[in-house]
Amino acid sequence: MNTTKPTLYTCLSPSLLELYDVSSSIVVIIDVFRATSTIATALHNGAKSVIPVATVEECIRIGKQIEGVTAGERDGQVAEGLKYGNSPFEYSKDFIEGKTLVLTTTNGTKLLHMALEKNAKEVITGSFPNLSAVCDFLIAQKQNVLLGCAAWKNKVNLEDTLFAGAVIDRVKDHFSINCDSSSIAASLYEEAKPDLYTFIKNKNASHYHRLSKFGLQKDMQYCLKEDGANVLSLYKDGKLMSSPQTIDNLA
Repeated sequence: MNTTKPTLYTCLSPSLLELYDVSSSIVVIIDVFRATSTIATALHNGAKSVIPVATVEECIRIGKQIEGVTAGERDGQVAEGLKYGNSPFEYSKDFIEGKTLVLTTTNGTKLLHMALEKNAKEVITGSFPNLSAVCDFLIAQKQNVLLGCAAWKNKVNLEDTLFAGAVIDRVKDHFSINCDSSSIAASLYEEAKPDLYTFIKNKNASHYHRLSKFGLQKDMQYCLKEDGANVLSLYKDGKLMSSPQTIDNLA
């Protein structure tokens, strides 16, 4: 009987992605502040799907074609030419239910497309609002995993690293982990676990500092809260879709 566990690695920046075997792994795209938190929230609140795109121009073009909600940010603010931004509070059930969200962001959607270009075996998105769904899915799949941090313009950031650590904390018994990046993430999460928001604030994290200037503290608090939008966000045929049934089907 083969008892070999699948592997788990953590990529702390998109600039390091080429160092990992993406094609044999489920890639978890992590962009806590705020893309993957917003994706989970929109799907949890009934969005039909989320189409992640790389550019504002593509976002506008696809949005017109499908009559979707076009949204995105650049440098933490609503991108020029788009009406909606990257705050999870913009996508309440009464607004987004039944609609398709076309989304472009500075870091998260970029990393997702990089993973696809490298033939990722499967792609899901993860953040604290859907932490349990992500972890349950990864355990059920029994496949190699790469936790991909979107970071900030290729610079390692604290919040994405903490989410990778949170995943590792829950799934570590099911994977073979021999990866210093994973050890760093797990150690940071262990320290921050009692109060993630205060930890990030006290560390004067770069993205905390950046978003605070725009008065987005409530966004950050929401994005660090576990399971507030606990759906599995699975990429298929150009779209991210809520797939809560997947866990039951594969368990």
